[in-house]
Amino acid sequence: MRASVLLTLALLTTGLTGRCTAGEPGPAEPAANPLAATVALGRLLVEQTSTHPLTRDYVGAALNCTSCHLDNGTHPTAASFLDVATAYPAWAGREGRVITLEDRILNCFMRSCNGTRPPQGSEPAVAIAAYITSLSTGRPIKMNAESPHGPRRVPPLAIDPATADPAAGAKLYADRCGDCHATDGNGTADGPPVWGPRSFNMGAGLSHVEHLAAWLKLAMPLDDATLTDREALDIAAYVNSHPRPEFVIEEHLPPDAKLGVYNGKR
Repeated sequence: MRASVLLTLALLTTGLTGRCTAGEPGPAEPAANPLAATVALGRLLVEQTSTHPLTRDYVGAALNCTSCHLDNGTHPTAASFLDVATAYPAWAGREGRVITLEDRILNCFMRSCNGTRPPQGSEPAVAIAAYITSLSTGRPIKMNAESPHGPRRVPPLAIDPATADPAAGAKLYADRCGDCHATDGNGTADGPPVWGPRSFNMGAGLSHVEHLAAWLKLAMPLDDATLTDREALDIAAYVNSHPRPEFVIEEHLPPDAKLGVYNGKR
């Protein structure tokens, strides 16, 4: 029997051709599939977080999810969303409890987006979680009992953060970063703000020099990530030597009626 016939028989058996026997409902067409539509919406929100009507009111920075999670999270190394859903639920030391992927997403609105935590179970929360989960399709689950990070987490640099030189970083920033992010750090049409009131706040992971340096090494300059460990560390020290919004958690939580469940302390 020809391979094409075998394939057709297999598809008919599983119902994947869209055909069905009399009296049995067939699967929804892709365009009418509510889950597929939710995943597509989540991807759009990751790309347009600060401007989309569903998320813009929860964002206090001129940043989108894809500002850090490059290529809408599909970049293989720079804060990748690939396979990340396999790690959840995960232990989160900062919150002092086990959290879900949705928790992690909503907390990012408060910190990296310097905004307000969307309600648990809200349309944007579910859509973004659905999109990120779709990027782990077929991968084995291995919940993380140590930290809320997936298997592609950004690795730390093999250099002591205490040796960072902000003065050297200032020269490197002017040469390698200023064209896209502006000399005053407020960003341009080609790159988001990296300090100041429109950037991420002091509660974000990238506000720590060692975390920002590790991300810069994998991600910047965009499409030409050629920084050495030393260059990435010095630039990170220079960037984070500038002011950015403080993080007071009470200022980033919605009213109790819209909060859902949140047990974090800091």
